[in-house]
Amino acid sequence: MATSESPMSATRRSRQAQRVALVTGSTDGLGRAVARSLAVSGFRVWIHGRDAQRGEDLVREISAHGGSARFHRADFASLAEVRALADAVRREHDSLHLLINNAGIGTGDGGRPAPRQASVDGHELRFAVNYLAGYLLTRLLLPLLVRGAPARIVNIASAGQYPLDFDNLMLTRAYSGMRAYAQSKLAQIMLTLDLAAQLRDSGVTVNCLHPATYMDTTMVRSAGVAPTSTVAEGAAAVTRLAVSRELEGSTGEYFDGLRPGRANAQAYDAAARRRLADVSARLTGSGQASGLTS
Repeated sequence: MATSESPMSATRRSRQAQRVALVTGSTDGLGRAVARSLAVSGFRVWIHGRDAQRGEDLVREISAHGGSARFHRADFASLAEVRALADAVRREHDSLHLLINNAGIGTGDGGRPAPRQASVDGHELRFAVNYLAGYLLTRLLLPLLVRGAPARIVNIASAGQYPLDFDNLMLTRAYSGMRAYAQSKLAQIMLTLDLAAQLRDSGVTVNCLHPATYMDTTMVRSAGVAPTSTVAEGAAAVTRLAVSRELEGSTGEYFDGLRPGRANAQAYDAAARRRLADVSARLTGSGQASGLTS
C-alpha cells in the first residue's frame, strides 16, 4: 500500500535535495547579480551583507521569480559576526554545495587616499574584511562543503595584487588603501592554492578569479574610477567558475575573467603561503592551519 507524505515532510525533503549556495557581499553589485543567477538556476541562496533592507529586498525579488533565498546580516569587520553567519548556515543545513567569497571593500573613498582603519578585532581593515573574514568563514564551513561534495569554493580576487610584507602585514608603515586592497587580494589567491591542494581528494574544488576590470559597481565608483566593464560581464565569469560543467574537477586555478591567468609570483611561493596560513590561523583564533577539514 502506498503511503502519503505530508506537505511539511515533502517541503523538508525538497529543501534537503536542493543545492545550497552562500554568496557573501550579495546585497549589491557583483554579488547581487551572481546570487540572482544562482537562484534562477535552482540553488537555495544565502544572501549576505550589511544592509538589511537591501538584503530583504533581494530575497523578495528572488521569491517573486520562483527562487529560494534567505538573508543574514553580518559585518565582516567583526570576526564574531563571521562566526555567527557560519553558525546560522550550520543550524539550517547539513551540507553546502557552493561558497562564493565575494564580500570586500575597495581602495579608497571618492578618489581620495584612504586612511588606515582597524577592524573590530584590531586588524588592518581591508585585510580583515577582504581576506581574514573569508578565510575564517571557509574554515568553519568546510565540513559542510565536504559533505556536500561535489562542491565548489570561488574566491573573488583581483588583478590588482601586491606582495605581502610579513614584517608589516597590518601596514602600520607606508599605508595606502591601494596597497592594503591589493595585498588582501593576493592573500585570497594564496589561500585558494593552499585549499585546493588540501582538498584535492575531497570532491571540493577551489578557484579564484579577477572577474572583470573596473565593473560598474559601488566599490569602483566610490574609488573615483570610471567603470570600463559591466557587472554582467563579471557575473558571467563568476557563475562559470561556480556551476560550469566544463570546469568540473578544475581546482587551484586563478582566472582573469573567462581565461586562465597568472597571479603575482608570491602566490606560488610555498613558504610564503605557509607563513600566511600560520598568521591567518593565529589572527582568527581558528587553530592549526593544517587542520582545515577537521
